[in-house]
Amino acid sequence: MILHTTVPYELMFPLPTNEYYKQKLVTFQGIPMIVEKEQERYRIVRILSSNPFHYMMEQYTPGQYISLN
Repeated sequence: MILHTTVPYELMFPLPTNEYYKQKLVTFQGIPMIVEKEQERYRIVRILSSNPFHYMMEQYTPGQYISLN
């Protein structure tokens, strides 16, 4: 089934509440993003930037790991 809608995926199919408690909003090198902590590093969940160039940077794609130290 394909849904053609402007409603965000998270509103249509919400995650369990405990999943959101793992997420944290950070700004890393000027790029706002949502991350989840895994051991000593953070996994990028989503980029929140309005700059399209930030989405083209491979090192900041969702699923990549960053260190906030």
